[in-house]
Amino acid sequence: MRMIAAVDENWGIGKDGKLLVSIPEDLARFRKITMGHTVVCGRKTLESFPGGKPLKNRENIVMTRNELYTIKGAKAVHSIPELLSLCAEIPGEEIFVIGGGTLYRSLLPYTDMCEITRIDRRFEADTTFPNLDASGEWEIAERGEKQAYGDLTYRFLTYRRVFQPGS
Repeated sequence: MRMIAAVDENWGIGKDGKLLVSIPEDLARFRKITMGHTVVCGRKTLESFPGGKPLKNRENIVMTRNELYTIKGAKAVHSIPELLSLCAEIPGEEIFVIGGGTLYRSLLPYTDMCEITRIDRRFEADTTFPNLDASGEWEIAERGEKQAYGDLTYRFLTYRRVFQPGS
């Protein structure tokens, strides 16, 4: 399982159900990486998409506590074991966790790679991504060049879980 997110200097990802900032190159990278694959998101994240609809050209799985929740074009799951069971039925498929904060924290133990857009600014955020730099479990495997969008600078980073003997 992989995760993909844009984070600020404090690992913030959102405020009031919206992204902190919209960077066209980041959105293009998100589309390129996830297109044709399975994406997993929480209900609130799905509802924040245009029209509250699942992403096109991707298999969408929505995690929700509401057992009665259904949405056209997506599969609903209600627990991590149910999600993992469904994902196991998709052998060889790249599965991307795309938000929100609760889902990122819950599924991080099942993740081996994170595609991060690191924005060089602090925003006011009420939703965060786990701080991969604060853990000895992760290393930066790829570091893109610094880029600019307006007065923002950012770079694309790929984190990989560090193999720990005995784990």
